Amino acid sequence: MSDSTKEGPEKVLILCVDRDDDIGIKTKTKTPVLGRKENLEAAVALALKDPEEPDANAMFEAIRIFDRMKEGTEVKGNCQIATISGSELGGVGADRKLVSELTDVLKSFSASDVILVTDGFTDEAVLPLLQSRVPVTSVRRVIVKHSESIEETAALFSRYIKMIWRNPRYSRIILGLPGLLMVVLVILYALNLLTYSGIAFLVVFGFALIIKGFGLDRAAKNFYRWAREYSPPPLPIQVANYTAIAGIVIIAISCYQGAAAAAGSPAMQPSPADVGQWLAALPSLAGYFIAQSILFIMFGVCILLGGRAIRWFFERDPRLLRTIVIIVAWAWSYQIFYQASQILITPSLAFTQLAAAVITGILLTIAAILITFLLHRRYASFFREKEGEVEEFKEN
Repeated sequence: MSDSTKEGPEKVLILCVDRDDDIGIKTKTKTPVLGRKENLEAAVALALKDPEEPDANAMFEAIRIFDRMKEGTEVKGNCQIATISGSELGGVGADRKLVSELTDVLKSFSASDVILVTDGFTDEAVLPLLQSRVPVTSVRRVIVKHSESIEETAALFSRYIKMIWRNPRYSRIILGLPGLLMVVLVILYALNLLTYSGIAFLVVFGFALIIKGFGLDRAAKNFYRWAREYSPPPLPIQVANYTAIAGIVIIAISCYQGAAAAAGSPAMQPSPADVGQWLAALPSLAGYFIAQSILFIMFGVCILLGGRAIRWFFERDPRLLRTIVIIVAWAWSYQIFYQASQILITPSLAFTQLAAAVITGILLTIAAILITFLLHRRYASFFREKEGEVEEFKEN
């Protein structure tokens, strides 16, 4: 039996590998690309998009090898050319995509061995993946040759220097940071403090790392863009936001006043020494805190809710009536909390005034509910437009 009969016809696949998928990203060409004509068109498209792309040169080299093998006698059977690609993200995802496309190619052309053509940077990652599925008999690395003349070297350096000089992304670090250090050193020299140059260098470099590490430069840029493009909301929303801020500030100040009053109360003279004394003084401290702060806390909450009520009025929102009831109930709660604070300070006081305040508050709340109910029935048409808009939104 002859060798050719025993081994069978040889089928060689010239395989070009683009692991970072430049051909897909830059030319929108779907891989795998099978056949000489298809590979030539893809290579030309990639070279037109980016003449400096190494993968385009690798594809042209694969076509050259394919033509030479077709014209010569190196292959006893037939040969085919294909290009597969990975992913721009690299890593496991790129390798899985390469393996999947190689499997598709081998289904169309069951190669007995492969001639691998790469740009020289992906051999170590690609070779094990290919050799686990088909023998790789040759590797052709295509490295673009650059002229060694002084003129082209100077032009290359000039290009990168211009990129550093004009591109703010690089100039801030490569030019801005050394320039700032030079200015600091000049100032230290003028003040005869050059011995602190090392500390100044660490401070400047540390601030640069903090700004870049925490993205403060991007945050400042985004804030500037937001401030430049900011358009104020409608007037009712502005009123609601303003009253919310004013109410929160008043509440915070009243809490501070209450804490100061509790700290200066007789219960803290002298300061409790153990947990038992603290527990005994706690009701009195709470009473002084409530007595001093409750008026302005109530005032701040009413301002906050009042701004919301104004917004609901202009927007014809039915929540206006509910907010009015809450304002009335909260305003009268001042009396309840104040009477409770007096009992906490002086436990011997009678509960008569506290009970009267609670009963009066309940009656006022019920009256407010009834009045708002009647107002809602009387002026139902005022809120009808808003409710109609909500129903229309739900239908859509």
